[in-house]
Amino acid sequence: MQTLWTRLTCALLAGGVALTSGVALAQPTPGRFTIAVIPDTQNYADYTHQRATGFPFDARDLMSEQLQFIADHAVSRGGDIVFATAVGDVWQHPVMTIDPDHAARGFRPRPAPGGANLDTMVEGVRTVEIPAAVAAYDRIDGVLPFSVVSGNHDYDGQWWDEQWPQDLTAPAGDLRRLGMIHIGGLTAWNEAFGAESKFFKGRAWYVASHDGGSDSAQLFEAGGYRFLHIGLQMAPSDASLKWAETVIHAHPGLPTVITTHDFIDKTGRRRAHPVVDLHALDPFDNDTQGVWDKLIARNPQIFMILSGHHNGQAFRTDPNRQGGAVYQLLSDYQDRNQTALDAGLAPDRAPGIGDGWMRLMTFDMTGETPTVRVRAYSTHYRQYASDQAEYARRYKPNEQPQMSDADFVASDDFVIRLEDFRARFGPGAGAVAGSVAR
Repeated sequence: MQTLWTRLTCALLAGGVALTSGVALAQPTPGRFTIAVIPDTQNYADYTHQRATGFPFDARDLMSEQLQFIADHAVSRGGDIVFATAVGDVWQHPVMTIDPDHAARGFRPRPAPGGANLDTMVEGVRTVEIPAAVAAYDRIDGVLPFSVVSGNHDYDGQWWDEQWPQDLTAPAGDLRRLGMIHIGGLTAWNEAFGAESKFFKGRAWYVASHDGGSDSAQLFEAGGYRFLHIGLQMAPSDASLKWAETVIHAHPGLPTVITTHDFIDKTGRRRAHPVVDLHALDPFDNDTQGVWDKLIARNPQIFMILSGHHNGQAFRTDPNRQGGAVYQLLSDYQDRNQTALDAGLAPDRAPGIGDGWMRLMTFDMTGETPTVRVRAYSTHYRQYASDQAEYARRYKPNEQPQMSDADFVASDDFVIRLEDFRARFGPGAGAVAGSVAR
């Protein structure tokens, strides 16, 4: 397992990557391309974070800015972004309080945040949050291939399980005392982002789906290779994992990237969030180690896993059963609240928003050993993490307080050397500009 950010910082020079300031992306270059990773956007979409409810700005505008940035820098518009993938928690609240089936099984509605009325909350998600998400993704529709996976906040409902205690007075660090949340239903999700949605129906690059599109697969071409991407719903069932393996077998030899909402936490461990450990509630839902054992470790085409859910960032590398490297990356910036502070809110009343931060992963396939430059970029501040002097001061205390300032910045600006990529996937077919948006 590799987690030392200081070593990764040194790789910036070894990878021959020039540092730039104030420029979001370089001009397109044969053999080089970028994948955009859209982190949890739930706090942007949150209906309580809009001017209509008294918030000082419309936070959904920050989400729109991120998607517009991707569109503006897509290959089809002269940039170098060939693919975008969202790690889940697109919106914030459930679309129903509880259904009769779960009520009969002993569940009860999860209290609305801050004592809000549940019916008001449901109205807010249907009239504000989901429309805001759809409008944001309209900006990249038809511009480039992309994927969106569901997070726990995107499910139709959230319920308490009566077998777990629910002590809402528990200190923030004692998450187990908050009980255990059960999530269910992806009806609203599939209406917005499923296989039959306007974003994916009829797209040549959208090559397979399962469970209405809750799991999906896409193809894109870049840097002389054709890539397979598979998006998995949170805590995927055995059926989801078997479907994914079938898709991999149908596309033999393609380097494969997996996006799923919950995979590693900010310490780099493969473990579920203690309040949303779905495997603890339902053995048919796989925890992160189950996903590794049943799908990732046994399929050598998979070389990268992208995830969110846990506030912070992390990176680890492990060998699969054949000895091939699997790079696992977490990026979740949803609790960053500098934009709320900038708007005049007091520190104790400034909620996490996200501050426009997202991940940009630039692949360079031109050398003997391909590399990936991984950086955090804020579409609001128009800065990379390594260019913002206040970056560690603003965000380290909440996300990685044990790190030095230099290591914290390096956790959002480093290079991965794909040492065995050529051996696993061949020399490539020469630089390919990018896949067709439609």
